[in-house]
Amino acid sequence: MNDIYHEILQKYWGYKEFRPLQLDIITSVGSGKDTLGLMPTGGGKSLTFQVPALARLGICLVITPLIALMNDQVDNLRRLGIKACAIHSGMSRWEIDQTYENCIYGDFKFLYISPERIGTAGFLERLKDLKVGLIAVDEAHCISQWGYDFRPSYRKIAAIREFLPDVPVLALTATATPEVVEDIQVQLKFPRPNLLKRSFERPNLVYVVRKCEDKEAQMVRILKSVEGSAIVYVRSRKKTRTLADLLTRNDISAGSFHAGMAQKTKNEVQAAWKEGRLRVMVATNAFGMGIDKADVRLVLHMDAPDSLEAYFQEAGRAGRDGDKSWAVFLWSDNDRWQLEKNMDASFPELSVVRKLYNSVCNFLQIAMGFGEGVVYDFNIAAFCKGFGYDITTLISSLRILQRAGYIDFSEMSDIPSRAVMLVTDFELHEFQISNPTLEPFIKVLLRSYTGLFTDYVSVDEELLASRLGATRDEVYQAFLKCSRMGVMKYVPQRQTPLIVLLQPRIEPDRLRFPDEVYKDRLLQYKKRIDSVISYAETEYICRSRQLLAYFGERNGRDCGHCDVCVSMKKVAISDDEYGDIENAIKAQLEAGPAEPGQIVMDLGFDEEMIWKVVRRLEDTGTVYINKEGYLQLSQTEL
Repeated sequence: MNDIYHEILQKYWGYKEFRPLQLDIITSVGSGKDTLGLMPTGGGKSLTFQVPALARLGICLVITPLIALMNDQVDNLRRLGIKACAIHSGMSRWEIDQTYENCIYGDFKFLYISPERIGTAGFLERLKDLKVGLIAVDEAHCISQWGYDFRPSYRKIAAIREFLPDVPVLALTATATPEVVEDIQVQLKFPRPNLLKRSFERPNLVYVVRKCEDKEAQMVRILKSVEGSAIVYVRSRKKTRTLADLLTRNDISAGSFHAGMAQKTKNEVQAAWKEGRLRVMVATNAFGMGIDKADVRLVLHMDAPDSLEAYFQEAGRAGRDGDKSWAVFLWSDNDRWQLEKNMDASFPELSVVRKLYNSVCNFLQIAMGFGEGVVYDFNIAAFCKGFGYDITTLISSLRILQRAGYIDFSEMSDIPSRAVMLVTDFELHEFQISNPTLEPFIKVLLRSYTGLFTDYVSVDEELLASRLGATRDEVYQAFLKCSRMGVMKYVPQRQTPLIVLLQPRIEPDRLRFPDEVYKDRLLQYKKRIDSVISYAETEYICRSRQLLAYFGERNGRDCGHCDVCVSMKKVAISDDEYGDIENAIKAQLEAGPAEPGQIVMDLGFDEEMIWKVVRRLEDTGTVYINKEGYLQLSQTEL
């Protein structure tokens, strides 16, 4: 069977060998076993379901929350000659129905769909006619309430398994704690645990936390001392532009990227960075998903992320080629305050959420008991101005409503133009003869894209205009005219927030927010923030070891080159001093686990010497850092 997988890999992707762990996952799910694949960022997760799906009968149902990723993967598969399509909130009902028809009767191999969609009556009605051979669940940590991006809609996946009892599930994620790993398999109803994972250890990555107040000056110094391609992460869209301008003024070529930019601009700046025409990308966390650039030498965080999962994923975009690279985190006293402020902003009072739900429905003119399944363009600026909400409260409240299953919200959906022919080839030929002014536009469209007579195809008016020697507006007007004349259906590109009601509008006091949606999630959010603060402020435990412990790898080794390890190498200690400190530590821990900083204060020895002994005891397995971040004696020492 492995030969089939290698043949598929060679035929479609041109590779002779799989990356580490890919073939193990493919073989597992290919044999019909429910499988959880835990692979680091850049590990090639998509191939682990695409290859076995091509080897199996039926269509692969890919469940993912990211519209941009859906469109990218569908376009990539189509370029390889593989039939693939997606259903998302930016599509009309006619488009959705047409896509279902193609999947049922058109020999398609991949259907990408959002988790919110799978709970709808329309999907469940169509499911019985879909010949599903494999279910792939991307970003699988979203199914766990302990995950950092929990979405209740993921829980509906288990329900559709009742209709597909013999179809294996492949769940995939790049970051998950042991608690989340276990919960994913429970929620997806795996008959038995089946985890395949790679270690989170990145020996070529140098983790550094640098405490400073003047972060901008530090950023410039670091980028001038570390050569090569880089990503600078910030939390504000405005800062992407101001910092990129600052770097440019310091003779460092840089571009900016955030979710609110026009798709054309995104594509251009992303291409310039990938091709090396721009050295640095200053971006929000909207940048990086699906970006395959192996030679990133530096990832620099200017602002604190709100979870170590997010930090690890973003930092992991450095050094995918295996060469030495740096993940630098700039930290200041203000970061701790900002994280705590973000927590308050992310969880407005439920009375505010209920009021906002009512305001949104009024703004969209949705009558009580109506609105389910309809896609609404949502003008955020007009809403905030008209109803007096600030944007942070708005976005946070909409996310809570989404997690509670009342709406589907896309903050900024870049939906490319799409076209499909509504007539036969012969009828189109007759139309061209009768409409000579439109003929060149139709010809260039047909020459540039295949499949237009069977399904919607994403089209780029800018590309077609350049090939035709026309303007983008001329292409746009010609396609609109063809659409009005019934020859084709043309949906122009749009970039707008979208809202879909997943249930008919109800009175705000009837909205229910289970603990797992609000109260428990608030507690989890606080724990994750505390973990980020602990990582940034702990100065005597190897950075890599801290991250590995967070993800359940308690026997990790000191990396030897992070800022902590370099600092600790300078500390000298005699055998007698070592023995005294070791005995004191063991005596203290015999009473139970203790916070490492408390041990340092209680013992009275030199602080740096204590930490050096603690780390040697960790290396020998005598003590370890448990998942709560406390130092604990191993069982053999109790």
